[in-house]
Amino acid sequence: MLKGFKEFLLRGNVVDLAVAVVIGAAFGAVVTALVKDLLTPLIAALVGKPDFSAFTFTINGSKFLYGEFLNAVISFVLVGAAIYFFIVVPMKALTTRMSKPAAASEPTTRPCPECLMEIPVKARRCGHCTATVAAAQA
Repeated sequence: MLKGFKEFLLRGNVVDLAVAVVIGAAFGAVVTALVKDLLTPLIAALVGKPDFSAFTFTINGSKFLYGEFLNAVISFVLVGAAIYFFIVVPMKALTTRMSKPAAASEPTTRPCPECLMEIPVKARRCGHCTATVAAAQA
C-alpha cells in the first residue's frame, strides 16, 4: 500500500502540480505587492485617494457597501494589467525572438494548366477538368 502511495507522489504530474502551486503563490505575492505598493500609489498621486471603501448607500435600512466592490474591481483590473504588460507581453516577445523561423517546405500542390484549380504535384490528370497534365518538373 505504501509503495502505491510513493509511486503516486513521485509521478511527474503530481510533483509538477505541487511546484506550480508553490511558484504560483509566490508569483501572486509579487503581483499583489506590485499593484498595492506601486500602481495604487501611482493612481493615488494622479487622482487622489485610491480607497473607495467608505462609499455606501442605504435603501430601506439596508446598507450597500459599493465602495468595497469598487475597490475589488479596480484591484482586479490592475492585477490583470500588471500581469499582461509585465509578464505576458515580455514573454511573448522573448518567445518570438527565441523561436527559429519555420523552414520553407516544398509545395504539395500546383495549378492545373487548363482550369487553374489546385492539383497534387504528382498528379498526371486533373481531378476537376480531367485534362492530362505533364509531370511536375523537379
